[in-house]
Amino acid sequence: MTIEIQLKNKLKEISEILETKTEEKQEVGVLSGVSGIALFQFYYSKFLDEDIHADKGIETITRAVELINNGFTFPTFCTGIAGACWVLEILKEEEFIELDGGFLASDLDSYLLEAMRTDIKTENYDFLHGAMGYGYYFLKRYQNLTTEKSKKNYKNYLDELIAALKKSSKKNDYGIWWESVLEKEEETIGCNLSLSHGISSTVNFLSRIAEHKEFYNDVSELLEQTVRYILQHKNKDKTLTATFPNWIVEEGIPDGNSRLAWCYGDLGVGISILRAGEVLKDTQISDEAIAILKYATQRRDIEETKIMDAGLCHGAYGVFHIYNHLYRKTKDITFKEASDFWIQKALDMGIHKNGYAGYMMWRGMGEEKWKTEISLLEGIAGIGLSIISYLAPFETKWDECLLIS
Repeated sequence: MTIEIQLKNKLKEISEILETKTEEKQEVGVLSGVSGIALFQFYYSKFLDEDIHADKGIETITRAVELINNGFTFPTFCTGIAGACWVLEILKEEEFIELDGGFLASDLDSYLLEAMRTDIKTENYDFLHGAMGYGYYFLKRYQNLTTEKSKKNYKNYLDELIAALKKSSKKNDYGIWWESVLEKEEETIGCNLSLSHGISSTVNFLSRIAEHKEFYNDVSELLEQTVRYILQHKNKDKTLTATFPNWIVEEGIPDGNSRLAWCYGDLGVGISILRAGEVLKDTQISDEAIAILKYATQRRDIEETKIMDAGLCHGAYGVFHIYNHLYRKTKDITFKEASDFWIQKALDMGIHKNGYAGYMMWRGMGEEKWKTEISLLEGIAGIGLSIISYLAPFETKWDECLLIS
């Protein structure tokens, strides 16, 4: 049986499971809620050219809206309202649905703006759970609106976030960075380098803002100096397989050998620096990013890479999807070979008899270390979306929610 047939069979299994399990989700966000599952259903419909799956997608995204209307108030991008609103924007972009330009926005924008301001006060810029997630939704609205008048509010919101980032930034001889809590239990403070929670997401976000000429002059130096800071903190211990640590603290670098994953490690750092190099038109930065990403393709030992499960966040499909994206972008055969390796590893992980389509998520804590999950970030909806992006003859935009495409 070819890999393509195996993957198509997985998609069918995933679709059938989501039909019966989506009602169990009570969150609305793109990464951990029902709106992310709707993305799978719409893209699967386009892939198969069968309307029945789009009908399921409409039911799912309608449920997200109903949950909000019925009192769901959690605001974040990962779990809450900002993520659901972002999904509505992508669904409109991809012409999966037709909605009035102000659908939901007028009622919710002020609420999300206040949530962003609250997080700014505590310098919580976390992409998944903090201020940058709201900014990412506001940026999508800014991009999709067509008149200067309608864009004005969103530019003001983004300007407010940019000003806050500048004010709270730290600067030293290495460049610019931001401080955050690294370990709550031990109250460790420092610079988180990750894409999920750290300054790689800041680089990625600023790069997307800088693509718009009206923002470029305001953020380009901030962006360049943050990239410079990251590149100055490569692991000096050459026995380590990772180029970067998870984070930086004044006393040194704990756990210099970061995992191979979307959430933490060289892949998230590399794709963010690559985007920055492109928007800054700095070939030295772009070349360095490609070198970092190609070096990471040599890491193929499951134990060394700390890959325990298959999901997008910290599993095999996340690694596969990033390499597949890089191959499509660069046509470099190194990324194709890495993509082929990890898709086979990902298929091999579908062995759980009690799992969904054979997959379970590794929790790594408590008595119940394995659990079933349907979400985009850690579950089968995300696995399915990565498979569609691999098999489909068309480009997909869903992985913008992970700061990839």
